Amino acid sequence: MLKLERGSGAIRDGRFSDLVDELHAGDLLVFNDTRVIPARLTGCKSTGGKIEVLVERVEDDRRVLAHIKASKSPCEGSLLLFDNGVEATVGLRVGEFYRLEFSGNRTVTSVLESQGHVPLPPYIERQDVEEDRERYQTVYARSPGAVAAPTAGLHFDNPLLSRLADRGVDLAHITLHVGAGTFQPLRVDDVSKHRMHPERLTVGEDVVAAVERCRATGGRVVAVGTTSVRALESAGTSGTLKPYSGETRLFITPRYTFRVIDAMITNFHLPESTLLMLVCAFGGYEPVMNAYRHAVVAGYRFYSYGDAMYIHEVEKAGG
Repeated sequence: MLKLERGSGAIRDGRFSDLVDELHAGDLLVFNDTRVIPARLTGCKSTGGKIEVLVERVEDDRRVLAHIKASKSPCEGSLLLFDNGVEATVGLRVGEFYRLEFSGNRTVTSVLESQGHVPLPPYIERQDVEEDRERYQTVYARSPGAVAAPTAGLHFDNPLLSRLADRGVDLAHITLHVGAGTFQPLRVDDVSKHRMHPERLTVGEDVVAAVERCRATGGRVVAVGTTSVRALESAGTSGTLKPYSGETRLFITPRYTFRVIDAMITNFHLPESTLLMLVCAFGGYEPVMNAYRHAVVAGYRFYSYGDAMYIHEVEKAGG
């Protein structure tokens, strides 16, 4: 784990288990408990052309919003065919997504569980295997709905969580269902024109209370992953953190004023991505770029199954 100090830009190398010594009693770790669903389906049109479906959002027991990859875009009302007699009707387009409605007595959940594939990131150039259904999950994942894992959380295991709790570090969970848009690079020169994909999130009253307790005792709010950052900051746009359940399109860029978090844990991200821009907004562009250059030379692993970076404030004397 690379440790980057905000302000000074100081860098230290270490191991992820060092986090137990980096955090103190009264600090609060906020995790994203979303669970990745087997959201990728393969099939064909009723006319025979092959298709690949990536479910972006489950709307109810029968309907989803999805990307469809095909040689020719399917028409509204056309039929898509999958294994074991599963069929879906193409509905109206919703932006870049198609609304699909599955027929018969098959629910979306049953279809995905029986024949869906884990949507591994596009830079992992292999087919998913059965083990990915658990390997590409955090140990605390419990709310199905994501098409990508909040990968900063993959570094945690239950023994480490227990050690942190024994130290007096508080733990809280938000939910933000990560969409496929997380892998999309910036395609505009003017970042103000980039529009984020909407993602569903829930920040409960328990999280708000935990943050208030943390503040009252002088602790630090540490977000685990960019998705936890976006959830907390989305719920705190008024200047005060409040319970929130809905969608967010929050795009965090340099000069953004952070209202909730004091530190963050994140992986090393793809260049020209909104994730890297968020990290630069928090840690500072030059310090983060210097940290990335150091990480390359030092042999850190990048992306989803890679190593972590802990970005924190200057440690107070006696803190």
